[in-house]
Amino acid sequence: MELLRFWPSGAAEPRRKPGKSILTRRILAINAIALAILVGGVFYLDQFRQGLIDARIQNLRIEGEIIAGALSEAATSGPAARALEVERANQILARLVVPAEIRARLFAVNGNLLVDSRDLAVGNLIVTKKLPPIGTWESLWKKIANAFHSGVDSLAAKDDLPLYTESMHQQAEQYPEVMAALGGDADVRMRVTDQRATIITVAVPVQRLRRVLGGLLLSKDTADIDRMVRKERVEILKIFGISLGVTLLLSTFLASTIARPIRLLAEAADRVRPGRGRNVEIPDFTHRNDEIGELSHSLQDMTAVLFRQLDAVEAFAADVSHEIKNPLTSLRSALETFGRTKDPANQEKLMAIMESDVARLNRLITDISAASRLDAQMSRAHMEPVDLVILLKELVEVYQATAKPGTPPLTLVLPSEPRQKSMLVPGIDSTLGQVIRNLVDNAFSFSPPGQPVTITLRRRGLEAEVLVEDEGTGIPPENIAAIFDRFYSERPSSEGFGKHSGLGLAICKRIVEAHGGEIFAENRRATKRDGWAVGRNASADTDVGGSDAPGGGARFIVRLPIV
Repeated sequence: MELLRFWPSGAAEPRRKPGKSILTRRILAINAIALAILVGGVFYLDQFRQGLIDARIQNLRIEGEIIAGALSEAATSGPAARALEVERANQILARLVVPAEIRARLFAVNGNLLVDSRDLAVGNLIVTKKLPPIGTWESLWKKIANAFHSGVDSLAAKDDLPLYTESMHQQAEQYPEVMAALGGDADVRMRVTDQRATIITVAVPVQRLRRVLGGLLLSKDTADIDRMVRKERVEILKIFGISLGVTLLLSTFLASTIARPIRLLAEAADRVRPGRGRNVEIPDFTHRNDEIGELSHSLQDMTAVLFRQLDAVEAFAADVSHEIKNPLTSLRSALETFGRTKDPANQEKLMAIMESDVARLNRLITDISAASRLDAQMSRAHMEPVDLVILLKELVEVYQATAKPGTPPLTLVLPSEPRQKSMLVPGIDSTLGQVIRNLVDNAFSFSPPGQPVTITLRRRGLEAEVLVEDEGTGIPPENIAAIFDRFYSERPSSEGFGKHSGLGLAICKRIVEAHGGEIFAENRRATKRDGWAVGRNASADTDVGGSDAPGGGARFIVRLPIV
């Protein structure tokens, strides 16, 4: 398994440089999108402005029709009139138009200008406008505001309006809308001054009994509308500035509570890489009741498991080296002696020793390979419900069908209650079967000839319990805790040395623990005085009160959680 990749130069693969928080930038970008929508309201105000202009055009049209009706009734000499009376028209326009701050111009049928409301109020109207002093913050802010509004206006989609011009001597032909009104039709036009101010003009005919007596031209600029829109733009900008400041503060706080802990965890994970020492402390954020705390807890657990695995691999490598050195040393010694001796009998003995050592090496390598692949196999396998009743029945049938003469008889005891006819546990049937086979083979090697080996299945609360018992000599009390260690072998005296690698029970323990269970051993008879096999792991039916020495056989107990 590749734990650390190296580049051609020999340096570890570089990671992103610290300090460049992509997550922080993403948080800021997402919040900036919301602010961009707010800024988009500045451009929406132009649609609002157009709506106000349309409303103003409609109002001017209505006012023009009302004033034209008043002129046709009050500024004429009767139904047969063919011209407007200027004096009465002045009075009507002065009363109706001047207070409304609308400019009204009345043209005769021949196109001559009769009345201009600007001339009616000139004696009473004084217009003043305060200009900001030059070189002050107020003037600077005014320039900035004008530049901003000009920029927004240039970006906003506006109609290309003709330029408004006005001569000293005004005639109806200078205004197409007035000519339309003199022809009996109302008309509206929009123009722009050289200072970019929009002028709205509405022309309506003045008629008496369908006879056109003149044309009324009403005009008003949109300065008040532009001031209102610009004021709203400034208010939006103020809100945007405040929102931007709050967003930056909140984004920075959010990034510090998310991006910074994740970066610290990533840096700690980098330091955990093999070859960089094990004195690495994963930042503890478990006090946070969120995903960062869960990630910190998971990384801490993963790191602890990784270090335990590394320690186990290191210890396993040391044990393997030690176990292989023994037969290699014996083999080398036999080879050296074989080359010096000429006695055929001694050579035959030495050859037998070498064959035994080679066979022992073969068994060791085979078992070591199986033990090394076990973790990988367990991690790739998918656990499914396994019926222990069916599994044990099939194993016993196979043993009974292949039993050789002199093999101890194998007995299976299943639960008698109907509800326990099946007992499901989550697991892998092949590896669970390997556990039972190892335990049964181990029991066969210790059982006296003719004495049975018993497999018992029973329910213990929420666990299934499998017992494998023999009638052998039992386990020395001082070795009960060590029999599951790797390369530990306690064999009967009838078996030759080196016939077992000592990995069988260790593999069993690893498989059972991977299934969430436990395995332990005890003697079927034990004394309270000695204390062995009477501890918390002892079976419920452990006999107490027998002889002081091990005897009556050994019992191996496997407990697995029930589905």
